[in-house]
Amino acid sequence: MNGTIAARITALACWKNKIDIEPLGGGMTNLNFKVRDGADQFVVRLGEDDPIHLISRANEVASSQAAFKIGVSPELVHHQAGILVTRFIEGRVFDEADVRTEINLQRILKLLKRFHHEVPKQFNAVPVMFWVFQVLRHYQNLLLQGGSAHARRLSELATISLELEAAVGAVEIVFGHNDLLPANFIDDGDRIWLIDFDYAGFNSPLFDLSNLASNNELDTTQELHMLQQYFGSNPEQGKLASYHAMKCASLLRETLWSMVSELHSRVEMDFADYTQKNLARFESVYAEYKNSYA
Repeated sequence: MNGTIAARITALACWKNKIDIEPLGGGMTNLNFKVRDGADQFVVRLGEDDPIHLISRANEVASSQAAFKIGVSPELVHHQAGILVTRFIEGRVFDEADVRTEINLQRILKLLKRFHHEVPKQFNAVPVMFWVFQVLRHYQNLLLQGGSAHARRLSELATISLELEAAVGAVEIVFGHNDLLPANFIDDGDRIWLIDFDYAGFNSPLFDLSNLASNNELDTTQELHMLQQYFGSNPEQGKLASYHAMKCASLLRETLWSMVSELHSRVEMDFADYTQKNLARFESVYAEYKNSYA
């Protein structure tokens, strides 16, 4: 581990004892470490504000604190510029297969509904808005300005984005997590915890639901059951069309996020490969959407 990073973590004022530091995997916009401080264990996240990806660490801190107050996220015990320290949750970090099991999906949806509606009540500040179509416009501009190798596709993708935004139509607004990768769920055997609030902000619940489905490859039956459970009834055709348009937008956002990361990220990751995988998934889901709803 980098000695400068170790020294930076060791110097934090929140420790009571001599600490042990262990690198953790994951984190596409930050570095994560497990720290033992006597009998206590914590996660240290290192990450600065990232205007390229519209990440505000102040918003992340406020979101984490609000989520802890409603009992769905571990306690944030210390924060300062570029550093967050939360309590370590001993449990199973989910993979896609874990999310897809019927019982876990039911538990996750119950957690999400609570998160969506109760977190805003715990804020002392005004959270950000995460509107995926504005994020897509931001990424398209960055890619054009940066001379991306994908520039020839951007006009086509911008046209599709406008089509999808019109198709989504009017939406309910809740407080969304907006990055429901499987590793952001931890099961301690009693409850599921939700972590990592880089992109948290007001949004349509359709984004979190479609993001959950696309990131974890739910099948058509699971998606329908997910929507039935979340909304309490069978979704009518207009809601289904809006949902599937948002699912396309979610995948397009992940694709452009990766394209931008190819240009700007300092994280060691094969973003070119990640781009191609997400672009293929987007194109497949968009073709299904056009076939069913266009």
